[in-house]
Amino acid sequence: MTNNSAPLLQMQNIKKDFFGNQVLADINFTLGAGEVLGLCGENGAGKSTLMKILFGMDVIRETGGYGGDILIDGQKVEFKTPFDALEAGIGMVHQEFSLIPGFTATENILLDREPKKKNVISQVFGDRLDTLDRKEMERRSAEAIRKMGVEIDSKMVISSMPVGHKQFTEIARELSKDRLKLLILDEPTAVLTEKEAEALLSSIRSMAAQGISVIFITHRLHEILAVCDKVVVMRDGHVVRDVPAKETSVEDITRWMVGRDVQQSAAAQTHGKVQGDDAKTVMSIRNLWVDMPGETVRDVTLDVKEGEILGIGGLAGQGKLGIPNGVMGLYEAGGTVEFDGQKIPLNSPRKCLDSSLAFVSEDRREVGLLLDESLEWNIAFPAMQIQDKFLKKLFGGLIKWRNEGAIRDVTNKYIQELQIKCTSSQQKAKELSGGNQQKVCLAKAFALEPKFLFVSEPTRGIDVGAKSLVLEALKQFNRESGVTVVMISSELEELRQTCDRIAIVSGGRVAGILPAAASSEEFGLLMVSQVI
Repeated sequence: MTNNSAPLLQMQNIKKDFFGNQVLADINFTLGAGEVLGLCGENGAGKSTLMKILFGMDVIRETGGYGGDILIDGQKVEFKTPFDALEAGIGMVHQEFSLIPGFTATENILLDREPKKKNVISQVFGDRLDTLDRKEMERRSAEAIRKMGVEIDSKMVISSMPVGHKQFTEIARELSKDRLKLLILDEPTAVLTEKEAEALLSSIRSMAAQGISVIFITHRLHEILAVCDKVVVMRDGHVVRDVPAKETSVEDITRWMVGRDVQQSAAAQTHGKVQGDDAKTVMSIRNLWVDMPGETVRDVTLDVKEGEILGIGGLAGQGKLGIPNGVMGLYEAGGTVEFDGQKIPLNSPRKCLDSSLAFVSEDRREVGLLLDESLEWNIAFPAMQIQDKFLKKLFGGLIKWRNEGAIRDVTNKYIQELQIKCTSSQQKAKELSGGNQQKVCLAKAFALEPKFLFVSEPTRGIDVGAKSLVLEALKQFNRESGVTVVMISSELEELRQTCDRIAIVSGGRVAGILPAAASSEEFGLLMVSQVI
């Protein structure tokens, strides 16, 4: 029996550890029916793990379960699978799309729940031969799209849709479920344009008005204030604030997110390097704009000193990821970039690589790796293609073939140095864990022996042990090879432990540059100085 006076959702004393590493400790909050809760925190704060617990994801059960209680309508529940959560009226839209590209929006919205109708054959041979009731499917998908309050073409095939409409299709699929009481939205606006994001916020208001509760996870803090009733801020696996949205501000939330008690920044001990005005500028970026979805790079001007590790931080969508992608020619860009006294043409990835620049992308699966190829091929191929490394040559280079021994040697060198867990250098990249795939991306860049390395979100989605290894490898590469490194990360604390100076990007511009030892509050103020 449900308790009508109880909140829709109560999370009580939730704890979780992964292999002895405590990622959530004593999490408590409640959510009422028709209420919108904004869940904030830096990457690694524990937000996604908490939602995986609520949604009954397999990874939680497979890693020893969790402590504490979840109550729905006052009744204790324990979801062993996402199907249990769905049965209880909880839906979740994940960061990665889970749509079938060749199906229409309607077919995706009603996948596995299609209304059917009898026909002559099915009446004789059984309901497995029922036909789809297309008319009813269209009616139901139109109803779900109407609930969302956004116009999308239900007959359009997913592969032809703009990315924003794919996101809306995912949400409509959850809204089409009859029992939906609570919808979890994990970074739903990350891929949207400003106009689409505004449409999504208005659809969240419309869901709440219909009595559906929403947990909204986003790094775009102004969106939280625009749409949420209350804000829960997480830091290092704890809830540090639970306040009504109308009683807070972007500045407050930012300070709570990043303002942990920091002992003297590890960067001070890491390098002992002080980059003064007399240090040589090795890269000079002027008035850079980049046309990258979900990122705003409007007018970035930045100087990078030779031999330093420069961090670039800032809130999501403010432009930090767009900078390396624009300089390296992956997205259309304008402005000027000079490296080592030479102008680097924009929109030309090959020219960048020929100039001894390298880039480890934040998107390791789509951009960084040849997933079906061996580690040897992944690590050696770029250097082979760009620099003619690892090749045997005959007749002055007229005939070239692969030097398998050299390829194996360089791969084994980095397997050892980066402690890549694999069966052998022949193993396929797709068979490795996320952390080990990230190390392969680094090894590929190291094998190019560049003079300058951009590395974007190097520890995204990997465990604590792998994180420290990856960061240590970057510091060692910088120290021993004299390579200038620009590290882009959503995690301020990682930047402070690894970098000499940190530039904060906000509103598509560099809001300021501080030494790594500056206080969290100073960084927090820069982060919100030009937020769009």
